[in-house]
Amino acid sequence: MRDESTKQAAQEYLATRLTEEQQRYEDEQNRATAIARSIVVWRRLRDSLLGQCREWNTIVGEEALTCTETPLGDLRVRCTSPPRQMTVHFDSRRLLVTIKNAGRPENEKDIVLHIEGYRTGPALDAPRDGHLVSVLTGEAVNLDMLLLAELRVLTGMKRQRDA
Repeated sequence: MRDESTKQAAQEYLATRLTEEQQRYEDEQNRATAIARSIVVWRRLRDSLLGQCREWNTIVGEEALTCTETPLGDLRVRCTSPPRQMTVHFDSRRLLVTIKNAGRPENEKDIVLHIEGYRTGPALDAPRDGHLVSVLTGEAVNLDMLLLAELRVLTGMKRQRDA
């Protein structure tokens, strides 16, 4: 009886250790991917924001939103009416993206997103990519929906349109 329980305990220990090693490996790979793909994720965000501003202005028929890239690489979106500004800052060292929107009520905080790496499939050798994750909730962000909601707030509208 003692031999069987010792054997079972040793197997449980081994399984736990292997799981911890796999998790450590996964975390290391995700961190390396986040660092390597961070500029790609930032460019996706930049291109999406610039595209949404262009589309907004085309539909409105005037330059209601002016989107520019600063010399430091930040993005600035200015709204003509009401006169407000939104700034999107990328911190490449900490892999953070911060969205400051003057249209947001004062009691609401800035949006802070973290770039994380992830495996794109279930296989251990599946390719990896990077995406933005909310620091507040820890969930992946739908970038287009987030940016559209922020543009709506910047222009004085509600985040979502009424049904």
